[in-house]
Amino acid sequence: MTETAGRDAVMDVPEPRTNPHFEGHPQAEAELAESAASGRLHHAWLISGPRGVGKATLAFRFARFLLSGGAAERGPGLFGPEPAAGLAVDPASPVFQRVASGGHADLFTLERSFMGEARRRAGSDDPRSRRRSRDIVIEDARKAGAFFARTALEGGWRIVVVDGAEDMNRNTANALLKTLEEPPAQGLLLLVSHAPGRLLPTIRSRCRRLVLGRLGDATVESLIRRYRPDIDDAEVRPLALIGEGSIGRALQLADAGGLALYEEMIRQLSGLPRPEVARLHGALDAIARTRSPAGEYEAYDVFADLLTTWLARQVTARARRQEPAEILPGEGEVAARLAARASLDQWVEVWEKITLLFGRAARLNLDRKQVLLDAFFALGRTAA
Repeated sequence: MTETAGRDAVMDVPEPRTNPHFEGHPQAEAELAESAASGRLHHAWLISGPRGVGKATLAFRFARFLLSGGAAERGPGLFGPEPAAGLAVDPASPVFQRVASGGHADLFTLERSFMGEARRRAGSDDPRSRRRSRDIVIEDARKAGAFFARTALEGGWRIVVVDGAEDMNRNTANALLKTLEEPPAQGLLLLVSHAPGRLLPTIRSRCRRLVLGRLGDATVESLIRRYRPDIDDAEVRPLALIGEGSIGRALQLADAGGLALYEEMIRQLSGLPRPEVARLHGALDAIARTRSPAGEYEAYDVFADLLTTWLARQVTARARRQEPAEILPGEGEVAARLAARASLDQWVEVWEKITLLFGRAARLNLDRKQVLLDAFFALGRTAA
């Protein structure tokens, strides 16, 4: 899916640094609160988990908590009460407002920088001028090191949030590693990552791990209603299920017409192993040509993601001898019919081939329609 306004941006949803809400991970929040109250807070945390489950929101929530003096205020005295489990800070407080605006002197955010900043400052309304660079660059990592080298301007913690730690190239990671090897007093590093395996082992080994799992379907439904009250009630449940425990994914799908694309995907799968060729060509041609405002193949990207995710879900359910959730009426019948036409190993093999196909297409900029046709022809051969 495209990213034009920010990291994993979704329209009308507060950015992590401005979002006062955090749901679905009470144990993770309690662990951070208890660690802060203990007085022995580890200097570096790696907050990992799937995309769109609240990792960055939790990181900024914890940063606000510490910068507001929350740990000192809530820590237990000799005979005092237990510390509060939550990390909430009043959105009206000065600390919350400064963090939200990016103006807190003792908080530094390390993330991919925006491309085309000069064009934006010059008044360009080209949405591509708000796309981010591919990597977190070493110059920004050095700024983080300089930030830790100075005294806290407000007398408390100095905190660096790395939003998208997997986006660091090797030089950037090595620069950050120096900070991890010599952690400053009252300095805290919060690394947010959906792909921690891509980080240097030496970075992972110096961090305390905090893993966020997928959100419950009911939580995702509740959040969809909060952030998208305009979405029809009949679409909320399907979007939550397609989102697979990620509110970020569910809302991006809502923005990109993901539910209609999912319906089209099931419609085309129902025709296998011998699809109506003209109908298949027409549908996939329309998907390949539908572009986002930034000029990217948004419908194609979403459709490719939905197809590989659907196949993975079918394979996983069959391996566990379970029935996959039926998101749309009639989907279960389509899945059962296709599953019966080939062995589990054959479906695993075609899922792997299609996943590799989409990856190669992205690298080589292959013809989108032909890639989609090749994927469905591969599925048809497996089901024949």
